[in-house]
Amino acid sequence: MQETIIFAALIIPGLIIAIVFHEVAHGWVALMLGDPTAQEQRRLSLNPIRHVDLFGTIILPGFLALSGAPVFGWAKPVPVNKWRLRNPRFGMMAVAAAGPGTNFVLALIGAVVLGLALRFGAPINPAEPSLVILALANFIAINIFLALFNMLPVPPFDGSHIVEGLLPRAAARVFNRLRPYGFFLVFGLLLIVPWLFPELRLIERIVLPPVEWVQERFLGVAGLIAEG
Repeated sequence: MQETIIFAALIIPGLIIAIVFHEVAHGWVALMLGDPTAQEQRRLSLNPIRHVDLFGTIILPGFLALSGAPVFGWAKPVPVNKWRLRNPRFGMMAVAAAGPGTNFVLALIGAVVLGLALRFGAPINPAEPSLVILALANFIAINIFLALFNMLPVPPFDGSHIVEGLLPRAAARVFNRLRPYGFFLVFGLLLIVPWLFPELRLIERIVLPPVEWVQERFLGVAGLIAEG
Protein backbone atom coordinates (compact mmCIF):
# COMPACT_ATOMS: atom_id res chain seq x y z
CA MET A 1 0.00 0.00 0.00
CA GLN A 2 2.80 2.39 0.88
CA GLU A 3 4.54 1.71 -2.45
CA THR A 4 1.29 2.46 -4.30
CA ILE A 5 0.92 5.79 -2.50
CA ILE A 6 4.53 6.73 -3.28
CA PHE A 7 4.09 5.74 -6.91
CA ALA A 8 0.91 7.82 -7.20
CA ALA A 9 2.69 10.77 -5.59
CA LEU A 10 5.41 10.53 -8.24
CA ILE A 11 2.95 10.34 -11.15
CA ILE A 12 -0.19 12.34 -10.41
CA PRO A 13 1.26 15.82 -9.62
CA GLY A 14 3.37 15.78 -12.79
CA LEU A 15 0.43 14.56 -14.84
CA ILE A 16 -1.84 17.32 -13.50
CA ILE A 17 0.79 19.98 -14.31
CA ALA A 18 1.29 18.56 -17.81
CA ILE A 19 -2.42 18.42 -18.60
CA VAL A 20 -3.32 21.82 -17.09
CA PHE A 21 -0.52 23.66 -18.91
CA HIS A 22 -1.47 21.81 -22.11
CA GLU A 23 -5.07 23.01 -21.91
CA VAL A 24 -4.26 26.56 -20.83
CA ALA A 25 -1.83 26.87 -23.76
CA HIS A 26 -4.72 26.14 -26.14
CA GLY A 27 -6.76 28.90 -24.55
CA TRP A 28 -3.97 31.50 -24.53
CA VAL A 29 -3.09 30.97 -28.18
CA ALA A 30 -6.78 31.14 -29.09
CA LEU A 31 -7.03 34.43 -27.22
CA MET A 32 -3.99 35.85 -29.01
CA LEU A 33 -5.55 34.85 -32.35
CA GLY A 34 -8.89 36.49 -31.62
CA ASP A 35 -11.03 33.97 -29.71
CA PRO A 36 -11.69 35.02 -26.06
CA THR A 37 -14.04 32.08 -25.32
CA ALA A 38 -11.68 30.41 -22.83
CA GLN A 39 -11.06 33.72 -21.09
CA GLU A 40 -14.78 34.42 -20.85
CA GLN A 41 -15.33 31.03 -19.23
CA ARG A 42 -12.42 31.57 -16.79
CA ARG A 43 -10.38 28.70 -18.22
CA LEU A 44 -7.10 30.60 -18.60
CA SER A 45 -6.28 29.73 -15.00
CA LEU A 46 -3.58 27.37 -13.76
CA ASN A 47 -5.90 26.33 -10.94
CA PRO A 48 -6.23 22.56 -11.52
CA ILE A 49 -9.77 22.53 -10.16
CA ARG A 50 -10.94 24.43 -13.23
CA HIS A 51 -9.44 21.82 -15.58
CA VAL A 52 -9.23 18.45 -13.82
CA ASP A 53 -11.56 15.70 -14.95
CA LEU A 54 -11.83 13.17 -12.13
CA PHE A 55 -11.77 10.15 -14.42
CA GLY A 56 -9.54 11.42 -17.23
CA THR A 57 -6.94 13.22 -15.10
CA ILE A 58 -6.71 11.02 -12.01
CA ILE A 59 -8.51 7.67 -12.06
CA LEU A 60 -7.62 6.42 -15.56
CA PRO A 61 -3.94 7.56 -15.53
CA GLY A 62 -3.48 6.08 -12.07
CA PHE A 63 -4.96 2.77 -13.19
CA LEU A 64 -2.81 2.69 -16.34
CA ALA A 65 0.33 3.51 -14.37
CA LEU A 66 -0.30 0.78 -11.81
CA SER A 67 -1.04 -1.76 -14.55
CA GLY A 68 2.15 -0.91 -16.45
CA ALA A 69 0.33 0.46 -19.52
CA PRO A 70 1.26 3.77 -21.18
CA VAL A 71 -0.03 6.61 -19.02
CA PHE A 72 -2.35 9.07 -20.71
CA GLY A 73 -5.29 11.16 -19.68
CA TRP A 74 -7.21 14.30 -20.39
CA ALA A 75 -8.66 17.36 -18.74
CA LYS A 76 -11.87 19.23 -19.38
CA PRO A 77 -11.24 20.64 -22.87
CA VAL A 78 -10.62 24.36 -22.99
CA PRO A 79 -13.40 25.82 -25.16
CA VAL A 80 -12.29 27.23 -28.51
CA ASN A 81 -14.64 28.74 -31.08
CA LYS A 82 -12.86 28.53 -34.42
CA TRP A 83 -15.25 31.03 -36.01
CA ARG A 84 -14.12 33.73 -33.56
CA LEU A 85 -10.51 33.28 -34.65
CA ARG A 86 -9.25 35.90 -37.08
CA ASN A 87 -8.12 33.13 -39.44
CA PRO A 88 -10.11 29.99 -38.49
CA ARG A 89 -8.12 27.58 -40.68
CA PHE A 90 -4.65 28.67 -39.56
CA GLY A 91 -5.86 29.57 -36.07
CA MET A 92 -7.09 26.08 -35.25
CA MET A 93 -3.76 24.62 -36.38
CA ALA A 94 -1.86 27.02 -34.12
CA VAL A 95 -4.22 26.45 -31.18
CA ALA A 96 -3.89 22.67 -31.59
CA ALA A 97 -0.09 22.78 -31.79
CA ALA A 98 0.15 24.92 -28.65
CA GLY A 99 -0.76 22.05 -26.32
CA PRO A 100 1.84 19.48 -27.43
CA GLY A 101 4.39 22.27 -27.89
CA THR A 102 3.91 23.30 -24.27
CA ASN A 103 4.42 19.72 -23.14
CA PHE A 104 7.73 19.55 -25.02
CA VAL A 105 8.79 22.78 -23.31
CA LEU A 106 7.83 21.32 -19.92
CA ALA A 107 9.80 18.16 -20.72
CA LEU A 108 12.82 20.32 -21.58
CA ILE A 109 12.48 22.23 -18.30
CA GLY A 110 12.25 18.90 -16.49
CA ALA A 111 15.41 17.70 -18.27
CA VAL A 112 17.29 20.85 -17.28
CA VAL A 113 16.21 20.53 -13.64
CA LEU A 114 17.09 16.82 -13.68
CA GLY A 115 20.53 17.62 -15.05
CA LEU A 116 21.11 20.25 -12.37
CA ALA A 117 19.89 17.86 -9.68
CA LEU A 118 22.33 15.20 -10.89
CA ARG A 119 25.16 17.72 -11.13
CA PHE A 120 24.79 19.45 -7.79
CA GLY A 121 22.82 16.93 -5.75
CA ALA A 122 23.95 14.04 -3.64
CA PRO A 123 25.72 11.06 -5.28
CA ILE A 124 23.28 8.94 -7.26
CA ASN A 125 22.78 5.25 -6.62
CA PRO A 126 21.43 3.79 -9.91
CA ALA A 127 19.88 0.89 -8.00
CA GLU A 128 17.91 3.24 -5.73
CA PRO A 129 17.48 6.69 -7.28
CA SER A 130 16.01 9.37 -5.03
CA LEU A 131 12.34 10.27 -5.17
CA VAL A 132 13.27 13.64 -6.68
CA ILE A 133 15.13 11.99 -9.55
CA LEU A 134 12.27 9.55 -10.13
CA ALA A 135 9.70 12.35 -10.05
CA LEU A 136 11.66 14.41 -12.61
CA ALA A 137 12.19 11.40 -14.89
CA ASN A 138 8.46 10.60 -14.71
CA PHE A 139 7.60 14.24 -15.39
CA ILE A 140 9.70 14.19 -18.56
CA ALA A 141 8.15 10.91 -19.71
CA ILE A 142 4.59 12.07 -19.02
CA ASN A 143 5.00 15.28 -21.01
CA ILE A 144 6.60 13.48 -23.95
CA PHE A 145 3.88 10.86 -24.09
CA LEU A 146 1.13 13.47 -23.72
CA ALA A 147 2.62 15.56 -26.52
CA LEU A 148 3.04 12.65 -28.94
CA PHE A 149 -0.31 11.12 -28.00
CA ASN A 150 -2.10 14.37 -28.76
CA MET A 151 -0.27 14.71 -32.08
CA LEU A 152 -2.02 11.59 -33.40
CA PRO A 153 -3.80 12.64 -36.63
CA VAL A 154 -7.08 11.20 -35.40
CA PRO A 155 -10.06 13.27 -34.24
CA PRO A 156 -10.53 14.68 -31.65
CA PHE A 157 -6.80 14.92 -30.85
CA ASP A 158 -4.69 17.97 -31.59
CA GLY A 159 -2.96 16.37 -34.55
CA SER A 160 -6.30 16.05 -36.32
CA HIS A 161 -6.79 19.83 -36.34
CA ILE A 162 -3.35 20.26 -37.91
CA VAL A 163 -4.14 17.65 -40.58
CA GLU A 164 -7.54 19.24 -41.23
CA GLY A 165 -5.88 22.62 -41.72
CA LEU A 166 -3.41 21.19 -44.22
CA LEU A 167 -5.97 19.29 -46.30
CA PRO A 168 -7.85 20.86 -49.21
CA ARG A 169 -11.15 22.27 -47.98
CA ALA A 170 -13.29 19.52 -49.53
CA ALA A 171 -11.11 16.78 -48.03
CA ALA A 172 -11.07 18.63 -44.70
CA ARG A 173 -14.87 18.54 -44.56
CA VAL A 174 -14.86 14.78 -45.13
CA PHE A 175 -12.11 14.31 -42.53
CA ASN A 176 -14.10 16.36 -40.02
CA ARG A 177 -16.95 13.84 -40.17
CA LEU A 178 -14.69 11.33 -38.39
CA ARG A 179 -14.44 13.58 -35.32
CA PRO A 180 -17.21 11.93 -33.23
CA TYR A 181 -15.60 8.48 -33.62
CA GLY A 182 -11.88 9.18 -33.32
CA PHE A 183 -11.50 8.82 -29.58
CA PHE A 184 -13.19 5.42 -29.54
CA LEU A 185 -10.87 4.25 -32.32
CA VAL A 186 -7.73 5.26 -30.44
CA PHE A 187 -9.09 3.94 -27.14
CA GLY A 188 -9.78 0.62 -28.80
CA LEU A 189 -6.37 0.42 -30.48
CA LEU A 190 -4.43 1.29 -27.32
CA LEU A 191 -6.43 -0.62 -24.71
CA ILE A 192 -9.02 -3.02 -26.12
CA VAL A 193 -7.00 -4.58 -28.96
CA PRO A 194 -3.86 -5.16 -26.78
CA TRP A 195 -6.07 -6.77 -24.17
CA LEU A 196 -7.83 -9.06 -26.67
CA PHE A 197 -4.78 -9.78 -28.83
CA PRO A 198 -1.66 -9.36 -26.68
CA GLU A 199 0.44 -11.27 -29.23
CA LEU A 200 0.17 -8.31 -31.62
CA ARG A 201 2.20 -6.19 -29.19
CA LEU A 202 0.80 -2.96 -30.66
CA ILE A 203 2.00 -0.83 -27.79
CA GLU A 204 5.53 -2.24 -27.79
CA ARG A 205 5.87 -2.02 -31.59
CA ILE A 206 4.04 1.22 -32.39
CA VAL A 207 3.47 3.40 -29.32
CA LEU A 208 6.62 3.00 -27.25
CA PRO A 209 9.42 3.33 -29.87
CA PRO A 210 8.80 7.02 -30.73
CA VAL A 211 8.21 7.86 -27.07
CA GLU A 212 11.43 6.16 -26.04
CA TRP A 213 13.39 7.81 -28.87
CA VAL A 214 12.24 11.31 -27.89
CA GLN A 215 12.77 10.54 -24.22
CA GLU A 216 16.37 9.55 -24.90
CA ARG A 217 16.96 12.95 -26.53
CA PHE A 218 15.67 14.82 -23.48
CA LEU A 219 17.56 12.59 -21.05
CA GLY A 220 20.62 13.32 -23.19
CA VAL A 221 20.13 17.02 -22.44
CA ALA A 222 19.95 16.18 -18.74
CA GLY A 223 23.15 14.15 -19.07
CA LEU A 224 25.01 17.01 -20.76
CA ILE A 225 24.01 19.40 -17.99
CA ALA A 226 24.94 16.87 -15.31
CA GLU A 227 28.40 16.43 -16.81
CA GLY A 228 28.90 20.19 -16.97
